[in-house]
Amino acid sequence: MDQSLYDKIIIGIDPGTRVMGYGILGIKGKEPQLIAMGVLKLNLMDDHYMRLHHIYERVSGLVKQYLPDEMAIEAPFFGKNVQSMLKLGRAQGVAMAAALNQQIPITEYEPRKIKIAITGNGAASKEQVCAMLQRTLHIAQEDLPKFLDATDALAAALCHFYESQKPQFARGPKSWKSFIAQNPDRVSFGKKGEKK
Repeated sequence: MDQSLYDKIIIGIDPGTRVMGYGILGIKGKEPQLIAMGVLKLNLMDDHYMRLHHIYERVSGLVKQYLPDEMAIEAPFFGKNVQSMLKLGRAQGVAMAAALNQQIPITEYEPRKIKIAITGNGAASKEQVCAMLQRTLHIAQEDLPKFLDATDALAAALCHFYESQKPQFARGPKSWKSFIAQNPDRVSFGKKGEKK
């Protein structure tokens, strides 16, 4: 793939222990374009540790193939089943390690934030997210994946693109004391230690 076609490439990951989605977005100017999306099918492997190994190998392969500049990953939401959460957290961590191994910066997004960014509704269904992505990125019906984990991953990447387009405001000091420490020439005191 010719990375020079794009100003930036974002890989999105929807972590999972049975199916993990990925989506690759290319950014040209202010226009996001679909490069690729798909899933890693992990449910055929019985051993959880072999699944983790496969996640690491495949995400590393995607990183080497598409050379993304940034990764956006869906943060696991808290569920009632502690064992499922632990396994999902491990899957997310392994995917992140594969990106970090190539010095790719990572940003996590809560599922609700991704849904709001894509559809305007934090309670949107996977199907609604998919339909909005199809319209936004001009994806042909025949190119839509069977597994919606792929479009969830693509949604994470598009959410990250939208977030990166927001103006960044400079953060001010946390207190007057830190303001004075950072700006000694802008503050003067009277004889009794009072500000003029």
